[in-house]
Amino acid sequence: MEKKAKKLRLLPSVDEVLRLGGPQQIPRRLFRWAVRETLGRWRDILLQEEEEPPRLEEVREEALKVVERFLQPSLRRIINATGVILHTGLGRAPLAQEAREALLEASGYCSLEFDLEGGVRGERNSHIQHLLCYLTGAEASLVVNNNAAATCLVLNTLAEGREVIVSRGELVEIGGSFRLPQIMEKSGVKMREVGTTNRTNLRDYEEAITEDTALIMKVHRSNYRISGFTSQVELINLVQLGKRFQLPVVHDIGSGALIDLSSYGLEKEPVAGESIKSGADLVLFSGDKLLGGPQAGVIIGRGDLVERLRANQLYRAFRPGKLTLSALEATLKLFLHPDKLSDRLPLLHLLTKRSADIEREAERLAAGLKGVIGRKGEVEILQEVAEVGGGSLAGEELPTICVGVRVEGLPAWELAQRLRLSHPPIIPRVKGEKILLDLRTLEEIEEVIEVFKTVIRALKLF
Repeated sequence: MEKKAKKLRLLPSVDEVLRLGGPQQIPRRLFRWAVRETLGRWRDILLQEEEEPPRLEEVREEALKVVERFLQPSLRRIINATGVILHTGLGRAPLAQEAREALLEASGYCSLEFDLEGGVRGERNSHIQHLLCYLTGAEASLVVNNNAAATCLVLNTLAEGREVIVSRGELVEIGGSFRLPQIMEKSGVKMREVGTTNRTNLRDYEEAITEDTALIMKVHRSNYRISGFTSQVELINLVQLGKRFQLPVVHDIGSGALIDLSSYGLEKEPVAGESIKSGADLVLFSGDKLLGGPQAGVIIGRGDLVERLRANQLYRAFRPGKLTLSALEATLKLFLHPDKLSDRLPLLHLLTKRSADIEREAERLAAGLKGVIGRKGEVEILQEVAEVGGGSLAGEELPTICVGVRVEGLPAWELAQRLRLSHPPIIPRVKGEKILLDLRTLEEIEEVIEVFKTVIRALKLF
């Protein structure tokens, strides 16, 4: 213990390091904090490990690196080489160029809640409502932070203290361990689950209706599938049941498809406009999944019900800001031109990439990486399967092509780590002794090659 105490005494003081000085552009207070952080880390090391204390100049350099990391933006652009299109950790849907430009336009003062014609206070929801109603056939709409907030607002407004009927086979769990039963509980409603995990019939709903029933809810199982001996009740039949008992029917379609994706060769998903046409009183969905926009929760349906939602005090807690609304408005406008949608909406472009295009990009990337790595590793083209991700299109397998890379003397996990810490960060898959760069989502070929040059140069293995 005495030996460790002696080493601790050899550590330079904060003032000694500060006297060496730092770059003028770094505030002295920030530099002092970084020095203290650095010395604190070294104290822990010297108490636990057999290390020699650092020199004064080494502490200064390390503190400057702490400052550099502190000042670096935490939210950074990354290159998605995972093959997961709606990657929740990477921000789900990449925004269209039009949405990015709209964000910039709205970033200063904007007409968020100001009526330019009348010169009076306006309503932020008006910027989106006409588009959503036109695209879906709904009477009215409301936008909130996310689909969980939409669910909570609807349940609390229409059913607080009363029962909501839902099929046991539709009690979904969404990302981050948020479960529908818990959302119902927090919304102040009593959940009345009917049927079994795999089979629910119309009679199950009808027999559950009492004087305490407030609404019927149907939830799309967007992030999983049940196959085999199964049955579920179609929305149109629930609507008829709701009308018979004067109960509103709410359809949570989750991923938020505004168009029929089966026309692009993808699996059929519930379309918001079709749910409205079938008679759902309210339809709920996300903005950052199959809609391809920013994170948001969208509510469409009957005008009188939407007005009740707007009057709920929770709406103020859940309402979105100007940046969300501007990006969502720009994204929705792309759907006015369905013939150009696959070219202008990044999500749809990635979902519908042709195999020939992916192969051509993979060959380009592989050739560039072979030139960087040479004989000190291996680069090969592999047939793989990509994912939609984001709890959408569960079970949909998208054929893709990956470039597999192995570098001699460097484990795959370490190569992946070095790529993650590069500029810009690249997020690959790791499979066995290789990293995989998936060309379904990776489109920045030249940037990736340049990053590899930097990483390989830093290794000093060659």
